[in-house]
Amino acid sequence: MARIRRALADVPRAETPGEVPVERTYHRVHGDRGSAETVDLLAEHLADYRAIVHRADTPDHTGTPEAPGAPGAPSLPALIARLLADRGATSVAAPPGLPASWLSDVPDAVRRVPDTAELTPHDLDAVSSVVTACAVAIAETGTVVLDATPDQGRRRITLVPDHHICVIRVPDQVVGSVPEALERLDPARPLTWISGPSATSDIELDRVEGVHGPRTLEVILVGPQTAGRS
Repeated sequence: MARIRRALADVPRAETPGEVPVERTYHRVHGDRGSAETVDLLAEHLADYRAIVHRADTPDHTGTPEAPGAPGAPSLPALIARLLADRGATSVAAPPGLPASWLSDVPDAVRRVPDTAELTPHDLDAVSSVVTACAVAIAETGTVVLDATPDQGRRRITLVPDHHICVIRVPDQVVGSVPEALERLDPARPLTWISGPSATSDIELDRVEGVHGPRTLEVILVGPQTAGRS
């Protein structure tokens, strides 16, 4: 407290913080990466956080000569269907604004669970997987941000099920730095910042995943510029 008093010694007692402009001259962007390099950096940092990163073409493209896109990249619906099948999912939660085409290749045997107010945590705990979009992704920190808009749903559907598939549209939804991300986000919305699957090392520094959210996070980078590492 004494150090704080000394630091404030020359501040008039009647002055309020809002009266003094704060100069914010820190760098918003670090380096001169192009969009493809920024997407690759995001993929690298997501993988560092133990997220599983996939590349897909747009829902209407398959990487064929008739519909050129990322060479060899599967369509988004086909990839989502495969990831759910690999997981052995019997049900999938979907926010109300999720494009219907994203789940178009998922067999009818996989039960769709719409995100409604009636869903309880117990109901969600029985759901195999959840598929959402995102608001923005930050390359330098490997962070995905959700803001509860219709294609992402309420926060609880991405915190209770054990498997989260998050779709990021590239390059439009990818930024390099946190300041760039904050400019795109509405602070009045419920924001969820995700850096890899839920994990903690509180007990004897042993990493345990799935404590506060999904044990498995799979990120799909989707768009015509997704060629590269998968």
